[in-house]
Amino acid sequence: MLLNKVFRASLRSGIRLQSSSATAAKAPSSSHAGSPGFSFEMTDQQKEFQQLARRFAREEMIPVAAAYDRSAEYPFPIIKKAWELGLVNGHIPQEYGGMGLSIFDACLITEELAYACTGMQTAMEANSLGQMPVILAGNEAQKKKYLGRMTEEPLMCAYCVTEPGAGSDVAGLKTRAVKMGDEYVVNGQKMWITNGGKANWYFLLARTNPDPKCPASKAFTGFIVDADTPGIQLGRKEMNMGQRCSDTRGITFEEVRIPKENVLIAEGAGFKIAMGAFDNTRPPVSAPFKPVIK
Repeated sequence: MLLNKVFRASLRSGIRLQSSSATAAKAPSSSHAGSPGFSFEMTDQQKEFQQLARRFAREEMIPVAAAYDRSAEYPFPIIKKAWELGLVNGHIPQEYGGMGLSIFDACLITEELAYACTGMQTAMEANSLGQMPVILAGNEAQKKKYLGRMTEEPLMCAYCVTEPGAGSDVAGLKTRAVKMGDEYVVNGQKMWITNGGKANWYFLLARTNPDPKCPASKAFTGFIVDADTPGIQLGRKEMNMGQRCSDTRGITFEEVRIPKENVLIAEGAGFKIAMGAFDNTRPPVSAPFKPVIK
């Protein structure tokens, strides 16, 4: 654990140094004053992350990839090793124990891990999707509680939005949340949730305005839900055609009570939060296809 903390501290220091260097580089100099343009060269820090992820993929993931694909067993031992090296939860800001990596940094890491096994990589990257609504919209207490625990031990989280009848059409969600006193009572079903059976907590999007004429931008609310909350029922693990070791399943919410303190921003803000999370996580979700094509 101490080695883990030292390793992460050194990476965070490197990130801050790199940021300072990048800022200094923006200042005009006499030698480059007449040559406008934008450099696509990776920073030294980004090259280090890429090389670290590449070594991990080849030395830790590839030797066991076929076995995990055959057994469809969840690759937690590999995820734990990746977490110890800082290859998981990179989006979490530094003030909550993470490294505050950029979207591009995440894509570099994801691309290398996916070269070895997209099933393991999907399980790891799903954490970023689950965390992003809290990163974008959580208050200080929510971030400390739910992001902080992800950096203290190798935990998983999940993004509960898709339903049996509503995937890309988020506005068609049927899961309902009704306010009762200081709680919201949720009923509904989510489907194809990555890390659904392994998550410590979920981001949940549910309709709070029953009026069908209410615009999507005001009809839904985002919640943080602890996975051990009474009323949550896990469906069977789906046997995917590929990415077999990734945990994908349905989740049913039956009279699940969520405290109002777990609402993100406010009632009715959920749709915009979910779309913001998609904007920030779609690039890392697509990055694995490059090594697959290779």
